[in-house]
Amino acid sequence: MSNIKISKTNKSRLSEVDFDNIPFGRVFSDHIFIAEYKDGEWTNPRIEPFHDFQMHPASMVLHYGQAVFEGMKASKSYEGKPLLFRPEQHARRINRSAARLCMPALPEELFLEALHELIALDSDWIPPQEGSALYVRPFMFATDEFIGVRPSNTYKFVIFTGPVGPYYPKPVSLWVEREHVRAVRGGTGEAKAAGNYAGSLLPAQKAQERGFDQVMWMDGHDFKYIEEVGTMNIFFVIDDTVITPALSGSILGGITRDSILTILSEKGYDVEERRISIDEVVKAYEAGTLQEVFGAGTAAVVAHVSKIGYGDLVMELPPVEERKIGKLAKHEIDALRAGKIKDTHDWIVPVKSQATVDA
Repeated sequence: MSNIKISKTNKSRLSEVDFDNIPFGRVFSDHIFIAEYKDGEWTNPRIEPFHDFQMHPASMVLHYGQAVFEGMKASKSYEGKPLLFRPEQHARRINRSAARLCMPALPEELFLEALHELIALDSDWIPPQEGSALYVRPFMFATDEFIGVRPSNTYKFVIFTGPVGPYYPKPVSLWVEREHVRAVRGGTGEAKAAGNYAGSLLPAQKAQERGFDQVMWMDGHDFKYIEEVGTMNIFFVIDDTVITPALSGSILGGITRDSILTILSEKGYDVEERRISIDEVVKAYEAGTLQEVFGAGTAAVVAHVSKIGYGDLVMELPPVEERKIGKLAKHEIDALRAGKIKDTHDWIVPVKSQATVDA
């Protein structure tokens, strides 16, 4: 029996959605999960009809930025059963992020129960189209009504969902950022903290003004070693070897990243997690051995990179049709999420509900 109280909406908005034309991040499902932290424990876990929040002007999150989040996707198997991809890893990562921002851990079992109940209730919102999914956004934020620099004593944890199409419908172009930094070792780069993304907006805007889609971040010390992309981890294929920057404390430990490393290693590819400099990439490009560059993340899964701008040099990459490894990684993850290939790692978790729903 579920410990989550569920109140179902009286009128679904599902009929208003055109699943063939879904703008990413602007359409939201019928229900929302909420729990509050006070007096040292999480209380009142519930699912309600999707609604707005009321906030006090002194809510600490608005002033001091204690907010962390996750990004996940729910899909359906070819048999129509709703599925989650490695949900326990997301539960653990949001708690690691919370710890870095001096926020309380959410019990993993509550995180997972909330996911199952919410997605079971709104499973009809999972798009059937290939490349589409139900995006899942768990997040936590401070709620004390107080102006003062200290950790909040109260918090709200929320999960909402919404159907999405492909995040990057075409290959992306990247600008090598040499002025601003995303994170430094000892900072909050490993945490999926809201403030990390606020600080990335200006460099991303400048990259777009130059005609590029996103920023490729360098290390914050020498501006020499590649870290990640604005919305993804990054992979390079050089002379048939797959290379991705090693997690150093300033790079988000991506769950899609980890999955791709496992898949490609098992397929027999040479895979390296290590420091990789922009000079090494330029050298490989000039030698004709830079075969592929692709990003990896929950929203994009795999996004092929079309070109990289580095000062006056623009490195044009081979067409997607000629790429094997990025296409293979995306195919494997998409096929797992659709239940079309055997899951040998127990990454795929069928959605199950134990709740009694109140009308």
